[in-house]
Amino acid sequence: MKSDKKSIGANSSAEHVEQHLQELEKADYEILYYSQEQTFSADELARLINEERLNELMAQSDEFLNSLNSEIGDFDE
Repeated sequence: MKSDKKSIGANSSAEHVEQHLQELEKADYEILYYSQEQTFSADELARLINEERLNELMAQSDEFLNSLNSEIGDFDE
């Protein structure tokens, strides 16, 4: 009788996990769907984007890629 309860509990847990994953998948799809529908004007984007911070991040990424390229070049030798 104990084994029956465990199998029922296991199925129940598996069903709950499956249901939860399906809900997450649906939420991800809804977020993607609605984010694609939104249009932003140039003024809205300019207001939302911190241009100074964006430039800093781009400079950091350029530095990183340059150092990575030199490391890769040194690796080949």
